[in-house]
Amino acid sequence: MTETFVPAKRFAVPGRIAVSNRSAALWQTATLTEIRPETPYASTFRFAVPDWQGHLPGQHLMLRLTAQDGYTAQRHYSIASPPEDTGHIELTLDHVEGGEVSGWFHTEAAPGDEVEVRGPLSGFFAWPGDRPALLIGAGSGVVPLMSMVRHHRARGLSVPLRLLVSARGPEELIYAREFGAETTTVFTRSAPAGVPVGRMTAAHVAALLAEQPDDGWEAYVCGSNAFAEHASRLLLTAGQPVDRIRIERFG
Repeated sequence: MTETFVPAKRFAVPGRIAVSNRSAALWQTATLTEIRPETPYASTFRFAVPDWQGHLPGQHLMLRLTAQDGYTAQRHYSIASPPEDTGHIELTLDHVEGGEVSGWFHTEAAPGDEVEVRGPLSGFFAWPGDRPALLIGAGSGVVPLMSMVRHHRARGLSVPLRLLVSARGPEELIYAREFGAETTTVFTRSAPAGVPVGRMTAAHVAALLAEQPDDGWEAYVCGSNAFAEHASRLLLTAGQPVDRIRIERFG
């Protein structure tokens, strides 16, 4: 799921959460409490997980479904909620045509259903809130980035954070209701009146890099393989150091 995995014996949200690898390896019961539609094709699923030991924004988890006949299916999903949402986690899932797990969530799941989760996993894509963050995502790639935005707001952090997000159109922009002044949106197929339509370009990235803080940006890119390649090339062309670009890709 991640471009690179750098194991950590211990990671922490400053001042509050420390999670051991042993705790992250244990399966826990998660009870579905709420389903919120985000777009016609994506919804957020909120779970109560009383024994969840916390996570860093940008991390993901393993989810396991078990059928009545004992058949199990496991998937990796990015965590959308911030670590401040104690005892709960949220996942935002696309309804993938023919998808075994996403299909169940979008067509059968209801509050009260139980699944199993294990994590958090991977420290490479995590953002603990200690350095300026330039976030670039497309489609459901915005999910782990939104955990970072929510953490930034929940803590009232002063460290700079910017989000550049691409979607095919306004109706497919996940979390549209939550975006604020930190967010720049790009629409590739349809857009509101007066808003240009097209792919993310060097100009979009250059405008954000021009706001570069003294310590520079730590860039986080998440999306499909094609988008991750495109966005990382734009960053490199604009002068972002390669060792300060973190990539998570899917598909």
